[in-house]
Amino acid sequence: MAKLKITQTGSPIRRSPDQRKTLVGLGLNKMHRTVELDDTPEVRGMIRKVQHMVNVEG
Repeated sequence: MAKLKITQTGSPIRRSPDQRKTLVGLGLNKMHRTVELDDTPEVRGMIRKVQHMVNVEG
C-alpha cells in the first residue's frame, strides 16, 4: 500500500477541539513532527480536515 509522509507545519493553538483531536489521531502533536501513514480514505479525510496545518508528500 502507498504511504503518505505528513508533516505538521501549523500550530493547533486557537483551533477548534476537533481539529486538535484530528492532529493527535494522525500522530502529530508538535510542530515539524513527521509521520508516515498508509494512503487510505480515512487518512485522506483527516488530512483534508487539517490541510491548513500540514504538508503532505506522496
